[in-house]
Amino acid sequence: MHTTREKKKLLNRVRRIRGQMEAVERALEDENGCADVLQRIAGVRGALNGLMAEVVEDHIQEHVADAELTTEQRSEGAAELIDVVRAYLK
Repeated sequence: MHTTREKKKLLNRVRRIRGQMEAVERALEDENGCADVLQRIAGVRGALNGLMAEVVEDHIQEHVADAELTTEQRSEGAAELIDVVRAYLK
């Protein structure tokens, strides 16, 4: 699995996102201005989108575009991706 192979890199990204979320929490607790809080939230959103893009790209390469996959495996990989993208875009 690509998430296993890329585990360290993905976990590092998640840890950075956790740190960014903690910064949002601190900003709210400290009653920082709304512009500061919004800026921090935008940073978290960008980081989450980056993580999502990384995993989606790896999924496509491993479960859809790999020439060694059968047609059935490709269809299954594509269906999984479609389900996730639909949920993500809601």
